[in-house]
Amino acid sequence: MSFPPGLKAPVIWQMLSWIVQPFTLMERCAQRYGDCFSLALSTKFPPMVLVSAPEALQHLLSSDNGKDFDVPGELNEIFEPLLGSQSVLGLGGEPHRRMRQLMMPPFHGERMRSYSQLMGEITQTVIGTWSVGQNIDVHAAMQSISMRVILSAVFGVEVGSRYQRLEQLLAKMLNDMGSSLGASMLYFRSLRQDWGSWSPWGNFLRTREQIDQIIYAEIADRRAHPNPERQDILTLLMSAQDETGAGLTDEELRDELMTLLVAGHETTATALTWAMYWLHKLPDVRTHLRSELQNLEDLEDVNALLRLPYLNAVCSETLRIHPVGILTFPRVVRTPVAIAGHTLDPGTIILGCIYLAHRCESVYPQPEQFRPERFLERQFSPYEYLPFGGGARRCIGMAFAQFEMKVVLAHILSEVELSLANSKPARPIRRGLTAGASPVHLRVEGFIPVIPRPRTVTSARLHSP
Repeated sequence: MSFPPGLKAPVIWQMLSWIVQPFTLMERCAQRYGDCFSLALSTKFPPMVLVSAPEALQHLLSSDNGKDFDVPGELNEIFEPLLGSQSVLGLGGEPHRRMRQLMMPPFHGERMRSYSQLMGEITQTVIGTWSVGQNIDVHAAMQSISMRVILSAVFGVEVGSRYQRLEQLLAKMLNDMGSSLGASMLYFRSLRQDWGSWSPWGNFLRTREQIDQIIYAEIADRRAHPNPERQDILTLLMSAQDETGAGLTDEELRDELMTLLVAGHETTATALTWAMYWLHKLPDVRTHLRSELQNLEDLEDVNALLRLPYLNAVCSETLRIHPVGILTFPRVVRTPVAIAGHTLDPGTIILGCIYLAHRCESVYPQPEQFRPERFLERQFSPYEYLPFGGGARRCIGMAFAQFEMKVVLAHILSEVELSLANSKPARPIRRGLTAGASPVHLRVEGFIPVIPRPRTVTSARLHSP
């Protein structure tokens, strides 16, 4: 049982292909080598193994006990320029477990559901800026919605110059780093040259510095004027203590807030963009979903909304055909292990390929077709369907992201008539370290009258400097 086969091309060529056309590269390797192959994705590490068969994914993701596999901290350094060295995404072992426990409560259960009205209000605010005949940049609109939602969850904000400036800077940073050049700077340290604000890396550093100034100013304000009554995530993290009674440092708080702000909105914005594309490319799907929504007595009834089977199927199929994270977090082999017909030696880095797993024809017949009904016909195992990764590294915001998708889609389909502005098919593209969609534009055809409902939920204000 030899090492998995892979491309013989030079490392730099493989890395550039991974940065520019990762989807074509994965599909080509799968066609040539099957569901287990190797790729050179770093000049610092030997070729890495990618697996996509459910059995191999089960072996990999159910062995997060530190015995067979561990997390290669050095490889997660790719996140550091964006998120910082203390981000939960880069931590391993006990520090990772502790930080996950601290960060999970706001993204689950009743606390998560308490954001439903806010999500609806933010969606309606964005819709209110549209006019009949206008062409909407769908990703920009969805990014605006998801950005405001996560800012509200993290800071408990409503308005304020500091909040508005942070929103603008985060969007700028992510759009700049979402390009192929931006991704290249994360993969190739040699491109990180600060030649002033006019250079790509220098521009990124100065944008990040402005973001840091806002975040650290907010942390300082909270430390100077503590308010234990607040329920936002920053307050929760600032009150957390470990077994020695020590709390998080300002740097740790900053890194976790950046992780939430970046990962907590960009992935949802991309998923919503794809959902909006398919709903308006396939009229039958849109009609079916709109009919289900019209049967709701109250769009604000969160429990009823979450129980809608076709809405859930549409969201699930969106995340199947276009997973935002195309790979699981890497694991490193600790002891010799047999997986997918190959024996891997200690030190080998292995990743689950979510993109290819979601295109396995034996699991998903006609995988290139957008067909929500497949999620009504059967239930898929967590090793067949894993849009948020799996094991101990599964995304802590999974439930929150799915919840937000449902609320936003329900409001848009119930309040606006839209159509595709052109017939050009959307395609998956790289967006920074994740997958994105090529530009999608929808035309506003008209508005559907809605019955106003009383609003009672209020949010705290993010202090203006």
